Amino acid sequence: MRNVSTGPALCLPATKANMAGTMMDGGTRLHKNGNRIFHHSGVAAFAEFAVISQNALVKIDPGVAFEQAALFGCAVITGVGAVVNTACLRLGQSIAIIGLGGVGFSALLAAIAAGAGRVIAVDINDDKLQLALQFGAHEAFNANNENDDCVERVRTATSGGVHIAIETAGVPQALDLAYKVTRRGGTTVAAGMPGADASITLSPLSLVGEERTLKGSYMGSCVPSRDIPRYIGLFQDGKLPIDRLTSHRITFDDLNEGFDRMADGSALRQILVL
Repeated sequence: MRNVSTGPALCLPATKANMAGTMMDGGTRLHKNGNRIFHHSGVAAFAEFAVISQNALVKIDPGVAFEQAALFGCAVITGVGAVVNTACLRLGQSIAIIGLGGVGFSALLAAIAAGAGRVIAVDINDDKLQLALQFGAHEAFNANNENDDCVERVRTATSGGVHIAIETAGVPQALDLAYKVTRRGGTTVAAGMPGADASITLSPLSLVGEERTLKGSYMGSCVPSRDIPRYIGLFQDGKLPIDRLTSHRITFDDLNEGFDRMADGSALRQILVL
């Protein structure tokens, strides 16, 4: 019998601890005025210092600036990992990125670095679509354009659909679109995080008859201790220019405005500078 290994993101005890806002031992290490402060995802943030499990730490090149290193902790490993770990993009394959937030743009940069033959960007924000073209996407389509059938335009541009479609928006409509623009025999990857009550309707006939693959990708299917140093190396070599994703540098006083920009989709990556 073949042993099946799972990545750190699928560790059940860690998942339970993260949902409870505690460390792996069930306790917390932070408090204020006698009140417990819970750890978000085992890390906690918005602070100059934090108590963190050694399992949540990755040693990196000390020459990397903190503002750049901070980008690798979530969006970059999720987007890049969805392309190289989950989808296993091969040289020359076509790929569509559905949703252009920090994760989507990271996936786009990864697809270009990995040698995708054609990179298609899809979003509902024209400014982000223009930025995707500047980053190197071959074509960009607005999914909300009432005068165009986005699915048909992508399938036409790629002679029947893309080999790989990566959904990073976290809404059912985006995943539905990603599945529809994937060609026969292709792979659709869901990397966005929708609400618990979200659902999609899928045709089993197309899944079977077209030998399609639908995969989930949590945190880019990454092994952080292995992948983060690799991605930083690509950044240092100029092959993964994730510093271009930083749209705002903010302070503690700007946190609320920062969350507003996250909610309305007007920001890519915002760096809290203490």
